Amino acid sequence: MSQGQHDDVDGVVAAWRRERPDLDVAPLEVLSRVSRLARHLDIARRQAFAEQGLESWEFDVLSALRRSGEPYQMTPGELLRQTLVTSGTMTNRLDRLADRSLVTRQASPTDRRAVIVTLTPQGRQVVDEAMESLLVGEREMLAALGAADRADLAGHLKRLLVAFEG
Repeated sequence: MSQGQHDDVDGVVAAWRRERPDLDVAPLEVLSRVSRLARHLDIARRQAFAEQGLESWEFDVLSALRRSGEPYQMTPGELLRQTLVTSGTMTNRLDRLADRSLVTRQASPTDRRAVIVTLTPQGRQVVDEAMESLLVGEREMLAALGAADRADLAGHLKRLLVAFEG
């Protein structure tokens, strides 16, 4: 951290060091900041999605379809794995997205028991605009870091995340 700059975590860490000098509270210096940044990111993402009339969960489903590439189709099971929700939750989400004409569902041409979810042109436009808005906000959040610092931070965070998801 730059000399002379302080954030709320500095106060929390200093207080714990004062009250419990026997504890190594160094992890708080990293993970409390990650936690606070995650809250700020969540707020910024909600705002970006709200500009397009989307909830975060709607963006998750639509963006999974969009990232799948032409013809922007997935099965509900594939969407479950992408968004980490239960089958019942996914069914409810797909119902709501279909009601808004952002996705369609039809029987698979190769297996009548299977369903194919397709991103509609309207859904594609909405998710593309939400993604553009999201990236503007995320660039602003990272503006305090230069390109090299962003790359270093991304690498460090990736190593931590791989340790959990590995």
